[in-house]
Amino acid sequence: MNYIENVFICLTAPLLVAVICTRGMARQMMLFVLGGMLMCLLSSYVSTFFAAAYGTNYITASVAIAPVVEETMKMLPVLFFLLVFEPEIKHIPASVIATATGFATFENVIYLTKNGTSRLTDLLIRGFGTGVMHVICGVIISIGLIAFWEKRWIRAAGTLGLLSVAITYHGIYNMLVLQPKGVAYIGYLVPLSSIGLYYFLNRIVWKRS
Repeated sequence: MNYIENVFICLTAPLLVAVICTRGMARQMMLFVLGGMLMCLLSSYVSTFFAAAYGTNYITASVAIAPVVEETMKMLPVLFFLLVFEPEIKHIPASVIATATGFATFENVIYLTKNGTSRLTDLLIRGFGTGVMHVICGVIISIGLIAFWEKRWIRAAGTLGLLSVAITYHGIYNMLVLQPKGVAYIGYLVPLSSIGLYYFLNRIVWKRS
């Protein structure tokens, strides 16, 4: 068995037990975190397949293949939830962000298991750069889904549009962090800047409501 599967089993086993022991919203969030981890595992297979099929190098795969595969896979648990269970709109943000968080957490663990690091700065960059980037993509999708999910006439087109925005954001981030250090640091700061802007705009909305 590949080490990725071993890590997946170790991380998800306690979460599965927690799902059994919880009820309501807590169980739902646990399931979405698990779904995000599973999608991350499957994304690694799909991305590797397409990279091998098209004979791409690491940089091309990171910019052109990984964002498309990962953002599409991250949406699948949420779309299943929306289409099958038809929840209230207010439950959409938590489900999307929980899925993105599970995805980011598992991806970070795999990265550190494979590459390792002894520097705190590298750990912070990985956690608050790539990890936050996945959450930001989830925020982008959740905002859009809240806006148009109940409007059936625009649901399909809107979902594809949101996916395109998340893929573009993800691709730009990957492209920046693969550049020399000066540009890479700008890329690492993009997710934190985005989350700061999102928080600032949310505060304005709260004050007006």
